[in-house]
Amino acid sequence: MNPDMVLIPAGWFWMGSEHHYRWESPRHPVWLDAFEIARYAVRRCEYAQFLSETGHPEPAGWLNPSFGKANQPVVGVSWFAAISYCEWLSKSLGETFRLPTEAQWEKACRGGLEGADYAWGNEPPNQIEYFRGEWTGPKQVGEWRPNGYGLFNIGDNVHEWCMDWYSEDYYAISPAKNPAGPETGARRVSRGGSWRHQIKASRAAHRSSLPPQHAYTDYGVRLTCISRDGSIMPRQCRSSDSTV
Repeated sequence: MNPDMVLIPAGWFWMGSEHHYRWESPRHPVWLDAFEIARYAVRRCEYAQFLSETGHPEPAGWLNPSFGKANQPVVGVSWFAAISYCEWLSKSLGETFRLPTEAQWEKACRGGLEGADYAWGNEPPNQIEYFRGEWTGPKQVGEWRPNGYGLFNIGDNVHEWCMDWYSEDYYAISPAKNPAGPETGARRVSRGGSWRHQIKASRAAHRSSLPPQHAYTDYGVRLTCISRDGSIMPRQCRSSDSTV
């Protein structure tokens, strides 16, 4: 299955925040080269093909009916399993897929809304009908409105792994252009909210992390696409006729 990829243009954006948690500060300008990111989190039906072709171990909760719909985002995937999926898909399609960097994820989540707290603006999620009530698992992808870049459920539904090692103090020393996280660490960055939480969406600047071997049933995967020399793939990675 060819992922439906969205082009995020090159340019500066404001990353982080100043009035929440200290590990989200300082708010700072970041330049990112253009990149492509998947419109949806990786779905169960896509991950099932990976399992079938590779014999890779099933994710946590794979047999739980709460996570069993084909168009739900796959959950229960460790960071290492996410990397294995990226490597398999890259080899299968002849392109280079990987997890987004933390900076790429935040720029994509903001959807061009530089000063807003959330992917959709400043309205708190607890005031939005879609996010109310108890969820017994993640919603199927694409059920709610997209952000300004046309990305669905970025910031809600499932936590999404990023490439970077996590450091609370990284923003104070990170490079201004294409930051890729610390060189070493014990935890990998994750971003976005979760179906499991009372408040199911997170602010664009909110940072979380987890040891990479952990596999929780509210953790999923969203892909980025690059060429082998690091530049974007303008058309090969994008699928104009992909459907959910």
